[in-house]
Amino acid sequence: MKISKRTIDTILACATSAHPHECCGLLLGEGGRITQALPAANVHPEPARHFEIDPRALIDAHKAARAGGPQVIGYYHSHPNGDPRPSDTDRAAAAHDGMVWAIAAAGEVRFFRDGEERFEALSYIVQPR
Repeated sequence: MKISKRTIDTILACATSAHPHECCGLLLGEGGRITQALPAANVHPEPARHFEIDPRALIDAHKAARAGGPQVIGYYHSHPNGDPRPSDTDRAAAAHDGMVWAIAAAGEVRFFRDGEERFEALSYIVQPR
């Protein structure tokens, strides 16, 4: 997977600004390349412990993709006081649909594919902006 430096920077900035709550958003791109992190409101009633991407942001991103924009290839969120790996809550909420998940914690971002049975860590290359 290839990821732009700007995408990593956006995710980390979102995590910092949302702390002590979880941030969340969408990962946009094409094929094996993530070109943009699109921040979204966390509308979960307990944002310090959970995330729920604002449905309007998700709908708008899919409409933009149908109109020729970048595709929604995954999601991101932060673990404000945790580890950048899927939590038990993440595993329980996962759709097992093959989407990419990015998790930010402790100043780093890790990427996973939401596979049919579990999350699988993804290797990636950070490309210049």
